[in-house]
Amino acid sequence: MNQIDRLHVEADPSYASPPTADPTAEAGTPTELVVSVEALTKVFQIWKSPRARLWNSLVRSAPRDASAPIEAGVKGERTVHREHHEDFFALRDVSFQMRRGEALGVIGRNGSGKSTLLQLLAGTLRPTSGSVHVRGRVAALLELGSGFNPEFTGRENVFLNAALYGLSHQETRARFESIAAFADIGDFIEQPVKTYSSGMALRLAFAVVAHVDADVLIVDEALAVGDVFFVQKCMRWLAAFRERGTLLFVTHQAADLSALCERAIWLRDGRIADIGEAKRVAQRYLAYFNQESSKVTGSSRFGGDAARHGSESRAPAIDRRALVLACERERADFRLYEFDPEGEAYGTGLARIVGVRVLDADSQVRTTVDGGEDIYLTVTAHAFADLEDVILGWVLKNRLGQYIFGDNTYLTTRGQPVKAPAGSQIEATFRFRMPLLPRGSYVIAPAVASGDLENHVQHHWIHEALLIESTHVYVHRGMVALPMDEIRISVGPAQPVASVGGTA
Repeated sequence: MNQIDRLHVEADPSYASPPTADPTAEAGTPTELVVSVEALTKVFQIWKSPRARLWNSLVRSAPRDASAPIEAGVKGERTVHREHHEDFFALRDVSFQMRRGEALGVIGRNGSGKSTLLQLLAGTLRPTSGSVHVRGRVAALLELGSGFNPEFTGRENVFLNAALYGLSHQETRARFESIAAFADIGDFIEQPVKTYSSGMALRLAFAVVAHVDADVLIVDEALAVGDVFFVQKCMRWLAAFRERGTLLFVTHQAADLSALCERAIWLRDGRIADIGEAKRVAQRYLAYFNQESSKVTGSSRFGGDAARHGSESRAPAIDRRALVLACERERADFRLYEFDPEGEAYGTGLARIVGVRVLDADSQVRTTVDGGEDIYLTVTAHAFADLEDVILGWVLKNRLGQYIFGDNTYLTTRGQPVKAPAGSQIEATFRFRMPLLPRGSYVIAPAVASGDLENHVQHHWIHEALLIESTHVYVHRGMVALPMDEIRISVGPAQPVASVGGTA
């Protein structure tokens, strides 16, 4: 077997050789087969009492009689009476393949088998039956802190983890400064890991896996504990990683699945409930999840006397916008933090973003904003060279780096291109009504460029220039909600509904 191949097989004596890639494909192309999982099953034994578990240990450690029967499906184990334990199938007959450059998502409720699948792929568990074949080096972010010795310092754990991934001491030493810079935990790198927060542990763990030249990366919802700035740094790294490696990403959030992956697997009770295009799988999972939730909370039924006979009541008109704003003031507003001019950025350097502010109608800088309120967002830049066709713009991103909304000055100035001489200041103001956003962290990424929408040169783009925290509880679905000025609802006798042609 090739040295870079790893294979786990239980109860499969007929196995001859691992699957091979398409012979017509060049190495590194998206058609190269990297992960192959065939009929994977994992069974855990749930013992009915500590005494039964102890008895089984004593029986298994005793010399085996050659005439004693072997339990079917598990090689080399003594038969255990079924009345002493129950078999729990964490995974049952799971099969799929992944190719280089592919991102595959795994979604499912707690207990569906997601973590078990990842541990089998990472090699920390052995299957009961079936096979797992992974070509190349695997790096995994499973449980936070796994692989770390809490008594060791961050530096010592970097060398320990890198060694587990196959790096020599010299290789790790050459990469240590880059790892420490990626983690960005400062002097804590010299402190014991037991003193770290969960976010700091994530930073160090991700920094290590980002530098071990992995071919397959496994991420088990670890990014859920990171702050918005580090999570977006990780997402940018993952986008670059996918150009050469293969990503397996586990999440509970259907939106994350659609945003990060082309294909997805939905696990339910240890089996594959669906596999295919990520968007379609996410939609099916949400439909199932909502259906199951309605069974628990109860749901209304169509029909009944009110539906048959109607009700003559009519709901009064409500000033929806005023209601929403009042509710939000009682709870909390959007919190806006200071502009960070030193955030991670890129560009030619011929111009630089020097300010991003949110103002009200009286030109006062705001540190809080209500959903539905009219605001003014200003982006200010300095030009260090003579610039033609200047564009200022911005985009609001969520913690995963997904674009929520934004705009720029191109269409407004298309008939009169903006010129900025060296030493000048350029400022653009955008007026809009602040939408409602689900609870969480968001960032504004501003940019100054030259050209048009199709062909332009970025002079300065800051990935996270202004942090916005939303504590809204009003938005439950979707990525953004628009405050409604008015919503009406009425109930009355059933009336004929006009068809497309105009007749009932």
